[in-house]
Amino acid sequence: MRKINLLLKSMGFVTALLLSNLAFAQNETTPITDTIKSTKLDEVVVTGVVNPKTKIRSSVSITTLDVKQIEQSAPRSTAEIFRTIPGIRSESSGGEGNSNISVRGVPISSGGSKYLQIQEDGLPVLLFGDIAFATADIFTRFDGNVARIEAIRGGSASTLSSNSPGGIINFISKTGKKEGGTMTTSFGLDYNNFRTDIDYGAKIGDGLYFHAGGFYRAGEGVRKTGSTSNNGGQVKFNITKEFEKGKVTIYTKFLNDRAAAYMPMPVKVTGTNAKPTWGNVDGFDATTGALQSVYLTHNVGLGADGQLRRGKVADGMNPISKSIGVSASFDLEDGWKITENGRFSANSGGFIAPFPAEVGTASAIANSFGAGSTLTYANSGTAFNNPNGLVSRIHMFDTQLNDMNNFMNDLRLSKKFDKVAITAGYFKSIQNISMSWLWNSYLQEVSDNNPRLINVKNASGDLLSDNGLYAYGVPAWGNCCTRNFDTQYNVSAPYANVSVDASDKLSFEAGLRYDKGKVTGSFAGSSQTIYDVNNDGIISAPENSVSAINTANTTAVDYDYDYVSYTLGGNYLLTDNQSLFARLSKGASAKADRILFSGLDYLDGNKINSLDFLTQAEIGFKQKFSKGYLYATAFHSKTDEEGGYEATSNSIIKNNYKSLGLELETAYNVDDNFNLRGGFTYTKAEITSGGSGGNEPRRQPKLMYNFIPTYKFSNNKNTLGLSFIGQTKAFAQDSNDLVMNGFVIVNGFVEIGITKGMSVNISGNNLLDTLAITESEEGSITNNSTNYVRARPMPGRSISMALSYRF
Repeated sequence: MRKINLLLKSMGFVTALLLSNLAFAQNETTPITDTIKSTKLDEVVVTGVVNPKTKIRSSVSITTLDVKQIEQSAPRSTAEIFRTIPGIRSESSGGEGNSNISVRGVPISSGGSKYLQIQEDGLPVLLFGDIAFATADIFTRFDGNVARIEAIRGGSASTLSSNSPGGIINFISKTGKKEGGTMTTSFGLDYNNFRTDIDYGAKIGDGLYFHAGGFYRAGEGVRKTGSTSNNGGQVKFNITKEFEKGKVTIYTKFLNDRAAAYMPMPVKVTGTNAKPTWGNVDGFDATTGALQSVYLTHNVGLGADGQLRRGKVADGMNPISKSIGVSASFDLEDGWKITENGRFSANSGGFIAPFPAEVGTASAIANSFGAGSTLTYANSGTAFNNPNGLVSRIHMFDTQLNDMNNFMNDLRLSKKFDKVAITAGYFKSIQNISMSWLWNSYLQEVSDNNPRLINVKNASGDLLSDNGLYAYGVPAWGNCCTRNFDTQYNVSAPYANVSVDASDKLSFEAGLRYDKGKVTGSFAGSSQTIYDVNNDGIISAPENSVSAINTANTTAVDYDYDYVSYTLGGNYLLTDNQSLFARLSKGASAKADRILFSGLDYLDGNKINSLDFLTQAEIGFKQKFSKGYLYATAFHSKTDEEGGYEATSNSIIKNNYKSLGLELETAYNVDDNFNLRGGFTYTKAEITSGGSGGNEPRRQPKLMYNFIPTYKFSNNKNTLGLSFIGQTKAFAQDSNDLVMNGFVIVNGFVEIGITKGMSVNISGNNLLDTLAITESEEGSITNNSTNYVRARPMPGRSISMALSYRF
């Protein structure tokens, strides 16, 4: 608490600084005053609360983004939207999904959004945010169906959703109660992409209204993959009927999309660990290049059923989701209220992407197959002669998502007395996780222009590979990763919440939740066999050892877990425009597939590390002005992690952590035409256990910020805006050796009104073409020499144009 007090004493200075210098995005087509209204502290929020309140009267830290605010920052993926939310650390360098997302210094220990739940209309997209190769953002798309996004950090999130002690990000759909629609067609000016969006909603009867919309897109994307990597779309529909004392909404969604998955890229690093210089490898531009290639289009091997399976690399991340749900809310007699929200989703698809397990010189890679081995190009047979002399050992991450179906249901019964409101709820979820991994090994030159596959011959001239494939499996990782998972997670979670208005100014809230999970199923690893994969009647060197699912040695899974979450908060209204709040909360996040590796007793929940716990304390201040607002929250978090598997490092990550920080969010209208918005998060995080105890968690910057000014001109018909989204340096790994430099991404847009309802928008992302590194597989380099590491950078400059008609 002493550290939090010190942070609070510094709020005055930081607040003044923020109001004069920081801001973030603004509405580009509606008047600025309207946009500020949409984010004032008197706006009612519905995410992470049982009794919706205005922001200034709630004891949580929450951010609301409407559609135009999101579009103004020119995001290229869902994860890039999250980068404009204070407190959220979103590593958006992986493409349309598979992003690492965390909150308030809570670690990204094994990928995904482990402690943060992504929701659509109040229900989780997936029960777990960190399923390997099936993260929640892969199954989530932002389009014209979204009315706004609400993001709660800490607070009551731990008691109002499972596996969400860090926070909730909720995509809230348009309903059509207000008639209107939009048609937008956009395309890349300096890259290959085309997308059309359309949505419309209206009343169709007395108390009856609907909304429908979706998108379709096709193109290569912002990196050079050699194929139509982005190809697919989404359709959503909902219809609402209002009654005298309530309403019922039926909603549905169909998603079938494909997007390239970007893995770490070869990057050159010189200088020292403490002061490195990051740059491009000769022949490979890390801001535009990709490991995908026309020479590596398919991955073939033995599937879960023992038959040949063929994966198309261009499919990348391919989520398929068919869902239908219903939500209802009714006011009953004597102050009672009942709400019901249930949804079934049939989810499947796949994830396939080349991962660089090693980047080395041609001689080093060749010698790993034995002294005297040589390399030749697979397509021509000529000797390897790439000028940079570098070769990548590629592990193809080929995962088939067989069955990721889930059922989510949240039932609440509330009773309001004079100054007391009581809510009892019951959350039920059944989540299937059935997926099959088929990973193979290739050699590929380091090039950003359709890199060629490489064959290897031993000293005797015998061919050790077939068309660049040297192993049906991943022997460099102990052939770990031809695997099959078939598990089901059945979760029941009763919860209760009590809120008390002690006076007109002072209110309290407390919540309690009990999650109980039942896990059943099985998983199996790999064994090696001889198999004529290409069916040519000859057993080649790679076919002498083919990874197959070891169905004779499956591991049964049948265990239970349970945990209790709680939250206690209070809010004091200083004036009609100012409030203070404080909150203490504790929750947990259960593990799913990431613990099905270590050979534990999966028949006893007490013998496996199935839970990770997060405790948070926060103190906040909220202020609204005639021309803007300010939120300031000081926070402290403590994470107790039992470890989970990380595919990219083929290791179990286990640590405890603590963090202390301050997040600020503000908006201010300088005048009727000029608006500023901004966000700022300072985090001091520390590992508190293990061999890295006392170090900073990997990839955690001390400062993250965003600042976006917008200016309207020509009688508000046209808008010009910039966005600056950045962070300070961070360590690549927990060892705290290699530093990833800080960066700022500059985006911009100009929107010109053509006629009533029609406008043209030109947007640019990463205008300065900054090499921004978000993660690195290597944790150290050799000082004062040239090093080649595998790192995931943000994409480089991209310019797009959109023509929109609002009606």
